[in-house]
Amino acid sequence: MIRVMIVDDHAVVRGGLSKFLQVHKDLELVGEAENGKEAIRLAEQLHPDVVLMDLKMPEMDGVAATRELRQRQPTTRVIVLTSFAEDNMVQGALQAGATGYLLKNVSVSELANAIRAAHAGRMTLSSEATEALVHAAAHPIVPADDLTDREREVLALMVDGLSNQEIADRLFLSLGTVKFHAGN
Repeated sequence: MIRVMIVDDHAVVRGGLSKFLQVHKDLELVGEAENGKEAIRLAEQLHPDVVLMDLKMPEMDGVAATRELRQRQPTTRVIVLTSFAEDNMVQGALQAGATGYLLKNVSVSELANAIRAAHAGRMTLSSEATEALVHAAAHPIVPADDLTDREREVLALMVDGLSNQEIADRLFLSLGTVKFHAGN
């Protein structure tokens, strides 16, 4: 039996995945969590073989939860199961240690096969995730390449160790404007 845990903040998704697991004789649902923090706590108690992990959740997102879970339990495999296939999300999840990346439009048989593959240590990527990785490799982001001149000024002063208030005073900006530029 492959012990599976579901992590998703939507109860209806967890319920649907739970029903899906019940029809497969080699897959056993051992737990459900609604956010990353709860997933870490439950995984330490339940020791699942495979975790189906959503990305966008309250308290702790799926990337952070995947990273921490893989550090604490390196033998537990994580398959990201999400609605999003942006370049940075796919890269972040895989860098955090995910063994698979699938979109929620995956078929039942594809998901079952992905769980079995993850349990065996093999990676499974949706075609959208593969395309995102190819796009990211072909169009690497140059750090700070998309910043405005003012954002670069604020960044340079941050690197020099100035506080937001000190930057505001030096550049004759409001504190809110500095915080906005710093956030960008």
